[in-house]
Amino acid sequence: MEGRLDIEAVRGQFPILGRSVKGRALVYLDNAATTQKPQSVIDAITGYYAGYNANIHRGIHTLAEEATAAFETTRETARAFINAASTDEIIFTRGTTEGINLVASSWGRANLQPGDEIILSTLEHHSNIVPWQMIAAEKGAVIKVVPIDDNGVFQFDAFEKLLSGRTRIVSIVHVSNALGLIHPVEAVIRAAHAKGALVLVDGAQSTVHLDIDVQSLDCDFFACSAHKCYGPTGVGILYGKRSLLEDMPPYQGGGEMIREVSFRGTTYNDLPYKFEAGTPNIADVVATRAALDFMTGLGKSAMRAHEDKLVSYASDRMREIPGLRIIGDVPGKVSVVSFVIEGIHPQDIGILLDNQGVAIRTGHHCTQPLMERLGLPGTNRASFAVYNTRGEVDALVTALEKARKMLS
Repeated sequence: MEGRLDIEAVRGQFPILGRSVKGRALVYLDNAATTQKPQSVIDAITGYYAGYNANIHRGIHTLAEEATAAFETTRETARAFINAASTDEIIFTRGTTEGINLVASSWGRANLQPGDEIILSTLEHHSNIVPWQMIAAEKGAVIKVVPIDDNGVFQFDAFEKLLSGRTRIVSIVHVSNALGLIHPVEAVIRAAHAKGALVLVDGAQSTVHLDIDVQSLDCDFFACSAHKCYGPTGVGILYGKRSLLEDMPPYQGGGEMIREVSFRGTTYNDLPYKFEAGTPNIADVVATRAALDFMTGLGKSAMRAHEDKLVSYASDRMREIPGLRIIGDVPGKVSVVSFVIEGIHPQDIGILLDNQGVAIRTGHHCTQPLMERLGLPGTNRASFAVYNTRGEVDALVTALEKARKMLS
């Protein structure tokens, strides 16, 4: 349903939220790392194993047909969720990381030449840096990096100056996992395409919060993970434009990705199976449908409105704490409040908060180049989901005040 959400009813769908940690009610604020799972997702996993566990696509018996149908229904649900033109453009992976590696290895190996340019930004997660470094080293390509300002904001003018006739691909995060900042991917895609370059969007953090329409964005590739969208771990979705995927060589070899094999040679399967070698993570792919249905049922706009209120309330309350500084304190961000407290290491704060039942993330958040640019060893990150409450924000602030007084 759209509009105002019944948050207590939403919370009631998540069994783990009823547990305690070290004698206190759990306050889970590490949602940018992974979200908790509603009962519908848990039931879908057990339902597969208890009711129709079988390998897919290859069997003619009833269990195999039921498992295949459930697996492919998730593919159609994912297609609709991001508005891809065809299920042929939806590839199941182990997560955003594998999706980016697939593109870097397959497209990059087939298309990059010495001197070609890859553009990334300072805000990227390591999983959107290292795969490109690996293929750049192999192919002799050059990586260029878009700078940010002191608040972490992507510098679009500098990006436009980096674009050149040698730019082959721009790989950019949609929403920063460390700061929650939303980047101007629509403008990036238009500018890159004007130079003949492709664009991969890392949607690991955006898919759960923003409406995603890959056709409207006109991105060439889009990668995301189920576990950040109330779904299981070990499942990702890679979207690619059909014309690009058809020209790309397989990422891995094995069963399912072939049409015919002989020692004289092998012909490959059609899309999307060409990129899905071996037995996939069937149970968790099946359960991913339940996660997507959960979000669709609540409505992304209602979810976002609730989360935005939490971020605003948390930011206002945390600014009152002496010595606390919010990093990336700009309007329009998504679901994250990243902060430091003067003179106190983030890890020490995280440990003391855990002792009070409050789970946050501390460290560099797999964004070491960003932390280096900001001159920080790391930050504390509180990240919010649809099931979080103002009361949990109050618990966070109370725990922070206690930790600050103990450590100052």
